[in-house]
Amino acid sequence: MEKRDFLKAGLGLAIGAALPATRAAAQQPAKEPNPGTRPPVPRRMAKTKVLFKAPPGLPNALAVTPEGLWIGEQKMSGALARQYNVTAPTDLREAAWLVDWNGKLLKTVMTQSRNTSGMAVGGGYIWMGAEFAAPYDGIYQTDFDGKLIAQRQVPLGPPEDGGGVHGALWHDDKLWLLSNRLRAIMRIDPASWTTEFMIPLSPEADRYHAIAWDDGAIWAVTGNNSKSFAEATPGLHRYDATSGKLVEIVSFVPGSSDPHGLAMHDGKLISCDAGIHPGWPNHDSPTAGAVFQIDFI
Repeated sequence: MEKRDFLKAGLGLAIGAALPATRAAAQQPAKEPNPGTRPPVPRRMAKTKVLFKAPPGLPNALAVTPEGLWIGEQKMSGALARQYNVTAPTDLREAAWLVDWNGKLLKTVMTQSRNTSGMAVGGGYIWMGAEFAAPYDGIYQTDFDGKLIAQRQVPLGPPEDGGGVHGALWHDDKLWLLSNRLRAIMRIDPASWTTEFMIPLSPEADRYHAIAWDDGAIWAVTGNNSKSFAEATPGLHRYDATSGKLVEIVSFVPGSSDPHGLAMHDGKLISCDAGIHPGWPNHDSPTAGAVFQIDFI
């Protein structure tokens, strides 16, 4: 055998031996990327600026409409009144206040909601998210004359106790809720009351509150398990509303207002400081009862 024929034969054997291994490798499923190699979620800071005081009471939820800003009232009654050492109200109804952008009261709608912690306005109704003990938790659908249309529990749970609601928004004829029990943001069809999509909340934060829509994304108020205003680390998480991916984390500068409700107005996030925060002394925040703007820096 000539030298070149010998080399060709050897090359052919090497290729032939490699082919089965190549085919086997091609048949193997692609490996998932190592989570440790994924780029970190972008972060930035924000500060708050007080706009005006809400009507007297505990402002704990917001919604924006062309008519102005809706504010959901929270009342502490029953066991909550004893827990927070406040006088229980004689009227258990909770208000949905409509104010203008100077804080002037335009309309008050009294609702049957209990311990309101989230709200949305859309589809011809006010949707108050309640965090009271069962069976008073869930969503209270109310018309603008104060008539209760329906009280519904958060889906995917016991029919008599779906857990509390800590945020709500209305977008494209759908109701989005932040469910405490599921620790998730849910998109619900309001006609069939079925869940269409769900975003699990990131463990980056200890607690979550209100939500707001922002051009294909959802902002969620975040916080830590703190014992006072001085210990608090409030912030925001932004989720892609299609994929559910956490795409941004925002931290507030020290001394910022304590965020509870959340809404978007003219490209700015608006929040409110209820004045009562779990684990804190009452009215520990210096801006208790205020509606404020969130500015990114």
